[in-house]
Amino acid sequence: MVIGVPKEIKDNEYRVAIVPSGVRALKESGHRVLVQTNAGAGSSIDDGEYIKAGAEVVPLAADVWAGADLVVKVKEPRPEEYAYLREGLIVFTFFHLAADKALADELIRKGTTAVAYETVELEDRTLPILTPMSEVAGRLAVQVGAHYLMKPCGGEGVLLSCVPGVKRGRIVIIGAGVVGVNAARIAAGFEADVTLLDTRVDRLRYLDDIFGSRINTLISNSYNIEEAVKRADLLVGAVHIPGARTPKLVTRPMLSIMKKGAVIVDVSVDQGGCIETIRPTTHSDPTYVVDGVIHYGVANMPGAVPRTSTFALTNATLPYLLSLANRGLNDAVTSNPALKRGVNIHNGRVTHKRVAEAVGRPCEEPVF
Repeated sequence: MVIGVPKEIKDNEYRVAIVPSGVRALKESGHRVLVQTNAGAGSSIDDGEYIKAGAEVVPLAADVWAGADLVVKVKEPRPEEYAYLREGLIVFTFFHLAADKALADELIRKGTTAVAYETVELEDRTLPILTPMSEVAGRLAVQVGAHYLMKPCGGEGVLLSCVPGVKRGRIVIIGAGVVGVNAARIAAGFEADVTLLDTRVDRLRYLDDIFGSRINTLISNSYNIEEAVKRADLLVGAVHIPGARTPKLVTRPMLSIMKKGAVIVDVSVDQGGCIETIRPTTHSDPTYVVDGVIHYGVANMPGAVPRTSTFALTNATLPYLLSLANRGLNDAVTSNPALKRGVNIHNGRVTHKRVAEAVGRPCEEPVF
């Protein structure tokens, strides 16, 4: 099989979908790997390292897409890349189609198979490919929020850890999944006043045992969310339902009772976001203000720390990529239920129930 690795073109996206060790593993399994010139530059991986590992470095994205049977990426195809989509091509990347109907329609029209990192799901409901990026994004969320809380950045001028004799900053985290727990870990390290909300009592009980008195836990409902956001200096959205659009848990009326200069970082924005007023932003234009509250909606947060993120991501993707390459799509997905759940669109049909619901299409059982 020929595997193509184009350079990412999303705003300030510096990650790359494969590292040299992954190229070598694919080559040792008998496959060709086409890597676009400077694809790894943002992650401090030069073309020479790819060539040494056995890749063929080609100058143009068109060459990569046209020559590949399977394209592996980090982020979803951008409109500029839609022309490269074609029948029979497999694209393995983050898609987040629940919030991108236009891309879903294009994949259906072109007959391209979309295997989405974010819906590869194990029997225990864990998400092995999404998890490392959620760890990065959760940890970054508090770091980013602390930055924008500074007065020169438009915030209310609160130091989250504070100093003796002054109240600590208040961080509210909605969602106790991987993002939420990693945000709580960093927030607790800041010695801020941390409140973590989730609908699962057993999950909160477990986290209470782990964190002890360093965080407060609350059951998530509209009343508790409203009371929590009213006092928040930093609000982190960390809700995720695999394949589905994120429910809006913080409404516009709730925003009006938040502090002026407070900061929202909604990590779930790539699935639509759990804050009613959130919209996707970019690293080059990351924030906007609604009702005096700073909104940060960058949909590719881990791209800001590409060296760490690239290696963390490719550690998770490589076993699945090797399976697709070695066995072909049909055998790979029929033998691995987790990978089968990653197939969102195949042969012009939506094959993931939650994605189908989000984009208004029927869900059809994939035929391989």
